Amino acid sequence: MQTRPRLVTSIPFWVLLVLSLASVIGGLVIVFQQIDAMQAVLNDPNATVVTVYVAQSWAIVGAAVIGAGAIGLVATLAVAAVVSTRPRADVAVETIDWTSDDESAPFVAAPSVAAPNVAAATTTAPAAPLVLEDADIETPSDAPAPAEAAAASHDAPKLDTGDETPRA
Repeated sequence: MQTRPRLVTSIPFWVLLVLSLASVIGGLVIVFQQIDAMQAVLNDPNATVVTVYVAQSWAIVGAAVIGAGAIGLVATLAVAAVVSTRPRADVAVETIDWTSDDESAPFVAAPSVAAPNVAAATTTAPAAPLVLEDADIETPSDAPAPAEAAAASHDAPKLDTGDETPRA
C-alpha cells in the first residue's frame, strides 16, 4: 500500500506556489519601475538613447520573470486539480485495547451498535514463546555444526610463516 502525503502538507507544492507568486510580484516590480524610468527619460529633452534602451531591456527581463511565475502558478493549479481528483484510499482505524497486558493480543475491532458485547466475548490464547532462528535453517541453534562446516578451513586465519622469497 502506497501512502501519499496530503497536498496541504506537501512542501514542494508550497515551495512552487510561493516561488511562483514571488516571481510574478518581482517581475511586476521590475516592469513598473522600468516603465516609470522610461517615461521620465522620454519626457526629458536631454535623454540619451542608451538610457531609453536599457530601461526597455529591463522591462523585457521583468516580463520574462512574470511569464515564468505565471507558468509556475498554472503548474500549481494543475497539481492541485490532479490531486483533488485522485481517489483516496480507505483508512482502517484500529482500536487499542488499553486493558490488555498481552502485547501480542490479536486485533479486536471496535464494538458496533448492533453487537455491543462482541469485544468482551473474544478470548485470547497465550502467546507462543519467540523463537529467534532463521526460517531457512532446519536444525536448532544448540545442535553441533555439520562435519563439512567443521572441516572447512577457508575461514581460518592464515599466519605469515615467512616462506615466501623476497622479490627483487
